[in-house]
Amino acid sequence: MVGSSFLITLREGLEASLIISILLTYLAKTNRRAENRVVWFGTLVAIAVCAIVGTLVFVFVNGLNGKVEQAVEGAIAVAAMLVLTQMIFWMRANARNLSSNLRSKVDGSSKTVLFTIAFVAVFREGLETALFLLGAKTETASGSSVVIGGLIGLVVSAALGLAVYKAGSRINLKAFFNVTAILLLLFAAGLAGKAVHEIRELIGWETGLLITPAWTINSGAWSASGGTFYDFMKGLFGWHASPERLRVGAYFVYLIPVLVSYLKSSKDDKQLVS
Repeated sequence: MVGSSFLITLREGLEASLIISILLTYLAKTNRRAENRVVWFGTLVAIAVCAIVGTLVFVFVNGLNGKVEQAVEGAIAVAAMLVLTQMIFWMRANARNLSSNLRSKVDGSSKTVLFTIAFVAVFREGLETALFLLGAKTETASGSSVVIGGLIGLVVSAALGLAVYKAGSRINLKAFFNVTAILLLLFAAGLAGKAVHEIRELIGWETGLLITPAWTINSGAWSASGGTFYDFMKGLFGWHASPERLRVGAYFVYLIPVLVSYLKSSKDDKQLVS
């Protein structure tokens, strides 16, 4: 879905852009501009490798069907949910010291080390992006919309990264990362529901109180015939017009403790600053 894939690549692309921006800015301040090409080379190699790996995995997943497809889609949803959650909390914990940590690694480092830092940073974000986009693809079953949204997100993240590079510390990205983190946690909750749904179908669990729909909406924007709005809500937030109770339960069992924990960590950060 365009909304979820756009948000994913926007956030991941900007994180990678920030790291590259910090490296380039520090090289400029230390009169090492000649080594910029090493950073760019590491970045381009990482992008190429991620594109190849991502394409191969997409082709593999699209060729699956039946029980194998259900098992793989369930596994992808679980993996994407866990990695996405870890990424959000890692960024929350390390954002404040990211610049100083990178500068300490760059000081006196060789070209090989510069290449490795740039490559690993972009490669990590690229692999995470590929995994999250696979989760979005299995949720919406629309590869074209995922690709379109992803490309738009990458373009916007590159533009924002360039703006950060030009403006330096004058741009405050804290609000951006907080808002996108909450939206991505809602997306991850949808993946939790998706994973439980796929596993239920895989083991053939078709009857019982937990399998009956929590609600059923047959008409209007919130129904399956709701068009673009329904597709947006389904792709980004995991909304369904007739979800089984088990799926809804999984959504909130994941979302409530994780969201409370994230908001609490945000509050603790404010208290430390004040």
